[in-house]
Amino acid sequence: MKKFSVLIVALTFVLALTACGAKQSGGTKVKFATDAAYAPMEFMDKDKMTGFDIDFLAEVMKVAGMQYEVVNTGWDTMLTSVQQGKEYQAGISSVSITDERKQSYDYSIPYFESVNMILVKEGSPIKSATDLKDKKVAVQISTTADTLMSKIMGQDNKSLKRMDNNTLALLELDNGGVDAVVADVAIVREYIKNNPNKKLVAIADPKNFDSEFYGILLPKGSELKAKLDPAIKTVIENGTYATLYKKWFGQEPDTKKLLGQK
Repeated sequence: MKKFSVLIVALTFVLALTACGAKQSGGTKVKFATDAAYAPMEFMDKDKMTGFDIDFLAEVMKVAGMQYEVVNTGWDTMLTSVQQGKEYQAGISSVSITDERKQSYDYSIPYFESVNMILVKEGSPIKSATDLKDKKVAVQISTTADTLMSKIMGQDNKSLKRMDNNTLALLELDNGGVDAVVADVAIVREYIKNNPNKKLVAIADPKNFDSEFYGILLPKGSELKAKLDPAIKTVIENGTYATLYKKWFGQEPDTKKLLGQK
């Protein structure tokens, strides 16, 4: 999208400077980076940042009693800046906990269970991830969808289009540039819900796509983990988490399974 016009570049720059926060008592303000292009998890509603992650973080930081702000930096910038741990001390942006990322980051305890899904147009012959081998597929770069499809299609496969964000990946499907998009279940379901006239189909493939869990991203050795983990556990256990989950997804979460993760 950055390549399409100067106007969009300017808009992206403005959004990257947009921040939301909550005033809590005590301590230095913690700066969280995010990629607010991931509805319904985190996204911009006009000039306001909103979404499940944003509401969840507000409750966590309230329990922890810490001042904070969230800045829309974009995905790649978030990953780089949180690893450095200078300007941003944490990242919250539907970040899956993976063994590869654990080599470069620490995480909070898991707070959300997700799984990747395949999004196609009605009438598509695609029924599973293995059907994507010889198709054109769009994913957001440096996500678990990228990792999964790189294994299935090949790391250097030119038919695997790695986009800067899921909005561009979905646009590529709309325009006929790809046969499918692979993204997190929340993203896929939200897009179908908001675009009923586009006649889209979501395909689950538990054989090839395992469940994954999101955590708050932290620099290696971060002291924030000791403060965030108990607060996250409290928000999940005291019923606040279920209230937020029902608000954004219309159903009850499996908090038992979530709390069983380490």
